[in-house]
Amino acid sequence: MESNREAAAAVVSEFQIPGRLVDIKVNTQGHINSTFISTFEDEDGRKRKYTHQRINQNVFKKPEEVMENILLVTKHIEEKVFSCPDKERRCLHVVPAKDGRPWHVDPEGGYWRTYGFIEDVNTYDTIPSLEAARNLGRGIGTFQKQLSDFDGAQLNITIPRFHDMGMRYGQLDEAIKADPKGRVALVKEELDFLMANKERGCRIWDAFESGKLPNRVTHNDTKINNVLFDPVTDEAVCVIDLDTIMPGTILFDTGDMIRTACNTGAEDEKDLSLISFNRDMYKALIGGYMEIAKDFLTADEGELIKESGRVITQIMAVRFLTDYIAGDTYYHTAYEDHNLVRTRTQLALIHSMDEQWDLY
Repeated sequence: MESNREAAAAVVSEFQIPGRLVDIKVNTQGHINSTFISTFEDEDGRKRKYTHQRINQNVFKKPEEVMENILLVTKHIEEKVFSCPDKERRCLHVVPAKDGRPWHVDPEGGYWRTYGFIEDVNTYDTIPSLEAARNLGRGIGTFQKQLSDFDGAQLNITIPRFHDMGMRYGQLDEAIKADPKGRVALVKEELDFLMANKERGCRIWDAFESGKLPNRVTHNDTKINNVLFDPVTDEAVCVIDLDTIMPGTILFDTGDMIRTACNTGAEDEKDLSLISFNRDMYKALIGGYMEIAKDFLTADEGELIKESGRVITQIMAVRFLTDYIAGDTYYHTAYEDHNLVRTRTQLALIHSMDEQWDLY
């Protein structure tokens, strides 16, 4: 760990940061990239923090394209929040390297980036209240509204067909045929349900591919801990973790927001009796979202918001089950059946959605 910190300290000197480095610490909260928080002091004694990340190139094969996307999106949002008195909190700010690029490549070929550290904010791992759900909805709606006049087709597709349900089912079929761990016989009930629901699960991707849904900027990871909140007002002030920014339909984001915010249990809860779809949370979440999103949503997008929660939950069930059958080669697992537990949790959430479908 100390050697990682020393490597990071050497890299930060390659970015356009005024003053001298006085401290750098490892941040262990992220699961994909290696993250460090530094403190710099200028000649007047004022201190400022920065976030530095080594991009995980096993996940993001084209880090330059990832950073090109982030730079385009953050510059667009910066223009929208320029007049805000707390504009530094309203958007991630990319700090360029000394050569002017938004990244630095270390001697080992690793790609690094730097952001200004956003102060005076709170984060949540789970939604603590209906008001927090409402604020989350407003925050995601605001992020989408800020980018509603941005042509998503400008962005690089850094993870091709990320939400293509047909492709995900193709991967599931391949895993079933290979069955390297002999697990297919153990998941007949799960497979029967997913195969029976394949056509419905493809509804949003098919609508997007046909041009029925506009091509917009898609975050692709709109869970609550990727939103920063004001510690006094609890307003959602900034959406972070932009690595998966891509062109797509914003229903991918409403769907993941619903999936993660309205589940009464954890994503890997073994006791399925604790998993249900919280209608009150959904109403607060979408109520807050629609306060903002009504200004830019098309009729077709609006009609599919509810369905998007079910679709994204289904695609996660397909992905978790595919990885379980394939021998746990993609997702990190803590125990042998971890991906199967995740699959069953997603399916339990879908069943709860279906049981209450006409009530929310």
